Amino acid sequence: MRSQRHGKSTSEVEVINISNHGIWLFVKESEYFLPFEEYPWFRKAKVKEIYNLKLLQEHHLYWPDLDVDLELESLEHPNEYPLIFKN
Repeated sequence: MRSQRHGKSTSEVEVINISNHGIWLFVKESEYFLPFEEYPWFRKAKVKEIYNLKLLQEHHLYWPDLDVDLELESLEHPNEYPLIFKN
């Protein structure tokens, strides 16, 4: 007996995992890893704050509870965005 094939995701953006090292996102059929070393504002955030994620204008990630904005372009081409937040 074969299992049924899973359907397409109905969400264009979702947090798929939070680990000790960072968070994994699924955005428009692509996966991205955001390590806490490079994105420290997520390290001490509450889980519900991280999961409250919105995709605006098809290219802009926004976490309203954390007031964090990221362009998808910066995740797709990190070499073109060399500035990293330092504490």
